[in-house]
Amino acid sequence: MQRKLTLLFVFFLITSVAHSQISTKKADAKRAIDTTATSRKAFSAAPAGTNAKTDTIATIDMYKIVTLDRDTTYVDTALTIKAEYKANYLRKDNFGLLPFNNIGHTYNILDYGVVNYDPFPQFGFRAKQFAYMEVDDINYYNVATPFTDLFYRSVLQQGQIMDAFITANTSPNLNFAVGYKGIRSIGKYINSIVSNGNFRFITSYNTTNKRYILKLHITAQDFSSQENGGIVSLENFESGEEPFTQRERLEVYLNDATSLLRGNRYFIDHTFRLSKDNPNSIVLHHRFNYENKFFNYTQATVSDRFGDAFTNRIYDKTRYNRMYNMVGAAYSNQDIGDIEFYLEDFNYNYYYNRIVLGEGGTIAIPNSLSDRINTYGARYSYQRGNWKGSLLVSNSITDQSLANIDGSVRYKFNEDNTIRLRYQKMNKLPDLNFRLYQSDYENYNWSNNFKNEKINSFEAEAVTKWVSASAQYTILNDHLYFKNNNTLVNEQGLDSLLLVKPYQYSNTINYFSVKLNKEFRFWKLALDNTLLYQQVGQDDNILNVPEFVTRNTLYFSDAFFKKALYIQTGVTLQYFTEYYGNDYNPLIGEFYVQERKKIGGYPLLDFFINAKIRQFRVFLKAEHFNSGFGTPNFYSAPNYPYRDFTVRFGVIWDFFT
Repeated sequence: MQRKLTLLFVFFLITSVAHSQISTKKADAKRAIDTTATSRKAFSAAPAGTNAKTDTIATIDMYKIVTLDRDTTYVDTALTIKAEYKANYLRKDNFGLLPFNNIGHTYNILDYGVVNYDPFPQFGFRAKQFAYMEVDDINYYNVATPFTDLFYRSVLQQGQIMDAFITANTSPNLNFAVGYKGIRSIGKYINSIVSNGNFRFITSYNTTNKRYILKLHITAQDFSSQENGGIVSLENFESGEEPFTQRERLEVYLNDATSLLRGNRYFIDHTFRLSKDNPNSIVLHHRFNYENKFFNYTQATVSDRFGDAFTNRIYDKTRYNRMYNMVGAAYSNQDIGDIEFYLEDFNYNYYYNRIVLGEGGTIAIPNSLSDRINTYGARYSYQRGNWKGSLLVSNSITDQSLANIDGSVRYKFNEDNTIRLRYQKMNKLPDLNFRLYQSDYENYNWSNNFKNEKINSFEAEAVTKWVSASAQYTILNDHLYFKNNNTLVNEQGLDSLLLVKPYQYSNTINYFSVKLNKEFRFWKLALDNTLLYQQVGQDDNILNVPEFVTRNTLYFSDAFFKKALYIQTGVTLQYFTEYYGNDYNPLIGEFYVQERKKIGGYPLLDFFINAKIRQFRVFLKAEHFNSGFGTPNFYSAPNYPYRDFTVRFGVIWDFFT
């Protein structure tokens, strides 16, 4: 795996450098690397009535990144504090997520606001899908000249993260893009190797008059992790004494367990306007999504950690596929917006290649769930001037009780000030692993008929030149969660036996949060602050989050050598208050509620030096350099330690050829 990643990275590098050298000989214009810079010469359409082609200078707004919802941004190679926050495995700001020790494994959730819901039943195994690229995570491109993005980051031990991506327009209307992100990291603890891969092929096309618009992508993703079950002795870890500072000397619960999540997806979204010339016309819309996944947990020997087993070797494999079709007709009007009426067909199969028999040979646990869900709905969207709004209403035609109302509005006063409001009311079908699960471990077999989850959520956001603020209030009814129903504890007060099962909470949970972001600047110094406050109203500890989460970065920025080199260096403090953080169960790939041990209350300090030369950015970070100060009591979950001090190096190299 590591050799394949290295060869792929070298291939992209050689190809991009070759294109860069050829293009440099053709023209001396500067590339579009910042919001005010210019780029290579690009093709443009010939004037009407002529056959000649003219060259134009490509500016940054000719390198477009378009979401499925048609929001457009531009390629940005600037070195800012936001770029520092995104230079990680997920390649996005992971505020509110607490990573586990090895990179690419999983994350504990500190900010409940990052959780998204879908009314249709999902596969489940949510702890393994933080890096899984969903439909909304795929962007589409339109670029004046070929654009290549290369990302490299070192890991904790033996391995690397590599993300290579290239996109090009073969004509002004047709774009192709291909990318691969992979990671291999040995980790510091026994049985903790991570090896993941995300491949995506993307294309978009539109006719010149935008009568027909096509977006298409294919993804192939796999996430393989050795699962050690956490450390056995917290006392040895917190002693800070040799030989336990060598983390491979610490005993772990599982020495031969591995989990694997794999998924492939084929996605098409296209629209066709009936009128050839009139933009105010009926538009036909079709969306297709076929996806198959499986989750596999294997263990060469049985562990007492999960109770009794039917066999002496564990091999659990859950399979899933779904096919989604949506057909709609919309009236598009430049003055009033788009009004669309649509029908959805959602067909899924979730299954095992065995059944579990009860007494007398009857089927105790079935081997499959399958269903066809049909819904009807209407969607209204409006975007004109400073206003952008949308409203979606859908309901089920078939017997399933499924409904969704999602409305949002945004007003942009100017470039510095924007407000946004959103309301969502959802009647959600349970995820499938809550309803059915089979395992070679006896206590991990269940078949349930849970009620739908009900979610009411209100969101407000204001982005101003003074401060950015957002608030969320969510009401949860019939909330589904996992919990250990074993009451036995070990000498450390933690669960000695994991008999985790799904449950449904019959009472109401009220969640409220406020998040503030403000940066203060003085001279060449800046202090960037993000503060999250959360409060949960509930009769039992079901939804557990820290009350306060904060991230504060003090940094210095300056340009040197006639502005050829730009440097940014500083210190980041991250902190969250103590709380009963969810524990992780590798057997089912899920987090579960626990009330044995609080985690948090410890600072995480990172020192970084970043530099930029043209399109080349370097990231050097000393992570958690304060880990040696005081008692090592930092955890990502009750018996999963957070990372020790480590130095990591990374680069992002962009080419406009």
